[in-house]
Amino acid sequence: MTTSFSHLSLAEPLARAVAEMGYESMTPIQAQAIPVVLTGKDVMGAAQTGTGKTAAFSLPLLQRLLKHENSSTSPARHPVRALVLLPTRELADQVAQQIKLYAKYTNLRSAVVFGGMDMKPQTAELKRGVEVLVATPGRLLDHIEAKNAVLNQVEYVVLDEADRMLDIGFLPDLQRILSYLPKQRTTLLFSATFSPEIKRLAGSYLQDPVTIEVARSNATASTVAQHFYGVNDDNKRHALHQVLRRHGIKQAFVFVNSKLGCARLARALDHDGLKTAALHGDKSQDERLKALDAFKKGEVDLLVCTDVAARGLDIKDVPAVFNMDIPFNAEDYVHRIGRTGRAGASGLAVSFVGGSNDARLVAEIEKLINKKIEVEALEFDEDRPRGRINDGRRMYNREGQDPRQAAENQGRERDRERERDRRPQQRAHGAPRDPFFDQPYQAPSLSPDAAPAWEAAAKAAPAARAISSNIKPKRKVAALFKAAQPVVS
Repeated sequence: MTTSFSHLSLAEPLARAVAEMGYESMTPIQAQAIPVVLTGKDVMGAAQTGTGKTAAFSLPLLQRLLKHENSSTSPARHPVRALVLLPTRELADQVAQQIKLYAKYTNLRSAVVFGGMDMKPQTAELKRGVEVLVATPGRLLDHIEAKNAVLNQVEYVVLDEADRMLDIGFLPDLQRILSYLPKQRTTLLFSATFSPEIKRLAGSYLQDPVTIEVARSNATASTVAQHFYGVNDDNKRHALHQVLRRHGIKQAFVFVNSKLGCARLARALDHDGLKTAALHGDKSQDERLKALDAFKKGEVDLLVCTDVAARGLDIKDVPAVFNMDIPFNAEDYVHRIGRTGRAGASGLAVSFVGGSNDARLVAEIEKLINKKIEVEALEFDEDRPRGRINDGRRMYNREGQDPRQAAENQGRERDRERERDRRPQQRAHGAPRDPFFDQPYQAPSLSPDAAPAWEAAAKAAPAARAISSNIKPKRKVAALFKAAQPVVS
């Protein structure tokens, strides 16, 4: 049974913003977490990715912060009262945009700070005062050390995608940040997967938390159809084209394990005629945001990315996810395929399994999701060669071109060449015909004792030093002085 947002008794500004965004019924995590957060209790929430965790903590926080709402321009009247920590820049930017939309009709201020960008605009925004601060741990510590962010009045702390923050080594930074906060606060911890480390963290920093699990931990969404195909590394790109054509997929995420592999695959797919963008950690923040924006607008067909895009990104109506590389961490598989099949929509997740190492990683995924995985054989439409095929002509077949059509084109080219060979030589219109050139070749008749022509020419002409025609002879000029006579003694 679904619960409507109208049953939450939200304040009028928040209710109007929610209605304007088209929210009608709550997801399970929202229905269970929002009432608990409104009471001020600590929460440890586990839910599958794509189930609306952002609204589950943002709306009750804003509701409780409305008592501090004011229209003053003084920064002192707008201290940081809610802190939201996230592992990646893209996720931080996305959550900040959502919070701005929820607080659209209130006087509550929000800001986002993350690395890869100039600190000066962020500093100026923090100096003006904000109630809700969304941040990545590293950049927040930079602002704390620069005295740009003061956290002694924080009432609410949210750790979103907490397992990912622990995976990439943010625990020391988290401990430093939490040491700047008041002891009396409400802490909310949300994640799609709960590991023993997460539970220890919750025990250290949460006070008598309410645990909310709306689905089995580490479970994949039932709306996503999962397929594992046995394909060697050389044929994975060919297999990607095959699945895209077979299912008529127009847009998809393509995940790889390395930054270099991400850049190379993006260039290769772009060369194949697909509109492709790359997203990995070596890209500047501006390039990463532009790639995401182009993908959201439909200007890009394939977003080739590393696990930097595996967490929390909410892009609606993405029909498929491809794993060109099986992830090293089994939990990342759950997050990767969570980019499709969001908000109850159906999706497709395709993984290509190569060598023996991939088989081991698939076994770990099987153990994590507690589901038997069958590696299927992918049948190609036709065994066609890869890359460029050149038989001495200008025509060649690119991967992705129909081999029958390529063979027909080459056959037509051979027919045209034979026709040209059978035709008589065409003369230019009006050109005189010289009968000398129509005569067959006749070798000169020479006696066996006759000297070669070049020897006769050499005897007839006097020996002379050969001078190149490109060298100009010296010009004779009048001498101003006579040559000195030798002195005879």
